[in-house]
Amino acid sequence: MKLFFDYMKPYRRSIAIVVFLKLLATMTELLLPYILEHIIDVTVPRGVLHEVVLWGFLMIATAFVTRALNIAGNKRAVDNAHNISYNIRQDLFSRTANLSGNQFDALGLPSLISRMTSDSYNVQSCAQTLQTLCVRAPIMLIGGIIVTLMMDRVLAAILCVMLPILLLVIFGVSRYGIPLYNKVQQRLDDVVRVMRENISGIRVVKALSKTEYEKRRFAEYNDAMADSDILAGTVMALPGPIMQLCLNVGLTLVVFLGAARVNSGAAQPGVILAFLTYFNMVLQGVMGLNRIFMMLSKATASANRIAQVLATPEDLKVVGKDEAKQPSGDEFIRFEHVSFRYGEDASMLEDRSGEKRTDTPGRGHSKDSVAGSDEAEGIREKCLDDISFAIRRGESLGIIGPTGCGKTTVINLLMRFYDAQEGGVFVDGRDVRSYPKDELHRRFGVVFQNDMVFNDTLRQNISFGRKVTEEGLRDAVQDAMAAEYIDGLEKGLDYVADIKGANLSGGQKQRLLIARALAANPEILILDDSSSALDYKTDAALRKAILERHRDTTTILIAQRVSSVMNMTNILVMDDGRCIGYGSHEHLLATCPEYKDIYHTQMGALA
Repeated sequence: MKLFFDYMKPYRRSIAIVVFLKLLATMTELLLPYILEHIIDVTVPRGVLHEVVLWGFLMIATAFVTRALNIAGNKRAVDNAHNISYNIRQDLFSRTANLSGNQFDALGLPSLISRMTSDSYNVQSCAQTLQTLCVRAPIMLIGGIIVTLMMDRVLAAILCVMLPILLLVIFGVSRYGIPLYNKVQQRLDDVVRVMRENISGIRVVKALSKTEYEKRRFAEYNDAMADSDILAGTVMALPGPIMQLCLNVGLTLVVFLGAARVNSGAAQPGVILAFLTYFNMVLQGVMGLNRIFMMLSKATASANRIAQVLATPEDLKVVGKDEAKQPSGDEFIRFEHVSFRYGEDASMLEDRSGEKRTDTPGRGHSKDSVAGSDEAEGIREKCLDDISFAIRRGESLGIIGPTGCGKTTVINLLMRFYDAQEGGVFVDGRDVRSYPKDELHRRFGVVFQNDMVFNDTLRQNISFGRKVTEEGLRDAVQDAMAAEYIDGLEKGLDYVADIKGANLSGGQKQRLLIARALAANPEILILDDSSSALDYKTDAALRKAILERHRDTTTILIAQRVSSVMNMTNILVMDDGRCIGYGSHEHLLATCPEYKDIYHTQMGALA
């Protein structure tokens, strides 16, 4: 819970005001039964009407003041809680955006989503509850006991007997709350994951008539979460019925003994009536404490999960000159004997309970999740094995090979989403590990597989928050072969794309994404199978435009088509994480049987 209180510190003055307002409100509320007792036992027997009216107005005024103070305190408490959760979400989003590929893989996207949504909401609810109840409940409890002891010690003894029992029940049950709510949140991660898979792949599910199957699969995870939630809720709700039982028993005893004391003249009727009200207030204070412990149990579990992400260490640190490797050549991009395994350097994530965590994503996880690739391989499988190649500035490289051979992994290492376990990756004569992240990434214009089109105008999707001139924007659209369909839209660049570009065709989305990559005139252009939805004529025109109008740009093109890479300066042929051929198209036809076979298979089919 240290994280929870750390985020409350900037608002300690505002929280202090809430505490002061709730303190005043509780104290005035405690006066109400006393005023009522005075009216019944002192003022009414005198028979002086104006005194009864005066005390009546005093009671009404006290009630209004209590209500006003509670409203003011609650409003400020809500504002404080919203500000606290806002800051937590902002920091959590910022930290998530800066996670390395290994850390992102270890945590998993569904878990990160639930931490940013349900976990942050639990912390917000707890922050609000603590401000409103942490003053009211103890004051109600302690103040009520003090007043009842002053009024009638015999009746107050009933409270003194019951309170230890209730407090033991509350503390005993709350001990088991945090582990139970931790399990609930982990089950929620599974539900979010399955839901995300089905929403993203709804067309496939429907096309293969697997709707009922996916419903059953979702129901299994949903039932598991519901069972965990019910168990946690049941355990944490146990004090409630016990308190109600004690309240009813206590009230019965108070009425019975109180009536006997009134008959014997040891107590006044107003005292008994006020005592019943105070007894109820004391029990409300105990139930308030129970609610506080219940919220703390849930919020502690959520805060620990959030703290786990925020405390994740930076594992892609910028290395100094002493640690940086030196390239053996002066080419613009160099890979020297690079080998890599996914998950090899993944940091063990530790939660606040001291348990080591390596949350492994479920079905649908991809080894290239950071880059959006669908080249799914085992998390421990060796993806690259002794890869070496070099590209001069302004040259182009085509990468071709079967699905899962490690093509996108090359890009992941070049952009330093991950660090290679062996060998070195160099850009412009420097180890990529020596670049600050933003400085390195500004050199690139990238289109990944399954890249994101945002629910915004085409103009904003292309400029993407960068300072791109109108001329640069139009040139990028023209070079990406997107001008024809964009100009044909009623609003042109101001046309609003749906979420994930649902109102655009596959080819339109790919050309839009390529325009985005070209808009900032990058030094290095990476196109990861980004023309698969284009026809051969458009694909050829696109490659020609890039080569002619971006001569100084170093281009890396990942493709399945030989026709897309055959005009590249060099071509890297990969299979099972290894380089099985490297050179120009003509050189590979003469020296690489696998490339020659791909060429004849594809180009023969087109002949």
